[in-house]
Amino acid sequence: MKLSKRAQKVSASLTLAISAKAKKLKEAGEHVISFGAGEPDFDTPQYICDAAREALEIGFTRYTPVSGYEDIKEAIIYKFKNDNDLLYKNDQIIVSNGAKHSLFNTFQAILNPGDEVIIPVPYWVTYPETVKMSGGKPVFLETNEKDNFKISIDKFKNIINTKTKALILNTPSNPTGSIYTKKELEKIADIAVKNEIVVVSDEIYEKLIYDEKEHVSIAAINDDIKDLTIVINGVSKAYAMTGWRIGYAAGPKDIIKIMTNIQSHSTSNPNSIAQYASNAALRGDHSFMNERRDKFIERRDYMYKKINLIQGISCLKPEGAFYILMNIKEIIDGGEIDGSFSFAEKLLDKKRVAVVPGIAFGVDNFIRLSYANSLNNIKEGLNRIEKFVNEIQ
Repeated sequence: MKLSKRAQKVSASLTLAISAKAKKLKEAGEHVISFGAGEPDFDTPQYICDAAREALEIGFTRYTPVSGYEDIKEAIIYKFKNDNDLLYKNDQIIVSNGAKHSLFNTFQAILNPGDEVIIPVPYWVTYPETVKMSGGKPVFLETNEKDNFKISIDKFKNIINTKTKALILNTPSNPTGSIYTKKELEKIADIAVKNEIVVVSDEIYEKLIYDEKEHVSIAAINDDIKDLTIVINGVSKAYAMTGWRIGYAAGPKDIIKIMTNIQSHSTSNPNSIAQYASNAALRGDHSFMNERRDKFIERRDYMYKKINLIQGISCLKPEGAFYILMNIKEIIDGGEIDGSFSFAEKLLDKKRVAVVPGIAFGVDNFIRLSYANSLNNIKEGLNRIEKFVNEIQ
């Protein structure tokens, strides 16, 4: 049987084997400490859960408009105005089944076969695969740790050609935690406008920012770049609602219309109860975020200090999100440890610590560690990593 050539180009997750093994070890009673979590380790706030119950009680269980019902769109429009100084209308908003679904809809809507999408490295694992699924070609733009993994303007200019259709921008970043400043975004916006490049701006971690840093959406720089930008966001990270599967996108109405048509023939509307709860989340009291942010800062600061005290490994201090990208270049020996995957595999085998190999993000000299975990687990896990690193050097 001949299968889809385009679908066969989509890569399997490089972390599945390690995740599966970690799960089996846990089921066997082993004390495995995992730094792999891509979701907050907090519960969804009670007022949001109460809203979901209310949705059931009032019978809000039927189809909604494909792109989301009126109230949640109004809440999203208010959020953009209040948080990002961005003005959108109803027909410029679409609510989807998670931010990942919003990304998929975006690339399905804007790409033709062979169109190139610039993806800065390191990147979230789904970006290149979503581009490939949409018939596009991922083009990787290398960054450097010394530049905090942010785009070099000269490299950006040099990688653009007649096939360049879009740029993916992720700030705060998964996996680096880097945040672009307004000045940096202005330079990127200027190039994008001059070359008519669509900017897909993934801002899902915008509420998780530390050290007095500020989140700026590139769409807010000026009207010219706004007309070329599709902003991706959702409730999963800020409100600890990963399982509720509600994301949203804002952008030019002609693109949003196509995204809505695509969604209408694939998934139809997002879950009505999750929409109702997400509407409550966006409109509710956000004071709980401060306490949670403080906990993330405490964990981040401990990890940053501890990792940089261990000979052979190092890391930068993340400015946002809840990940640390740990540099293991010094201990890659070309033998037993020949890259990030073998490091992760041996670490799990010998010390029962699960991490995400950097090769999944396009950087084989790094390991991603999540601090969406208890401080006790973080301390124990880093102690095990320290012993492992000392033993293999």
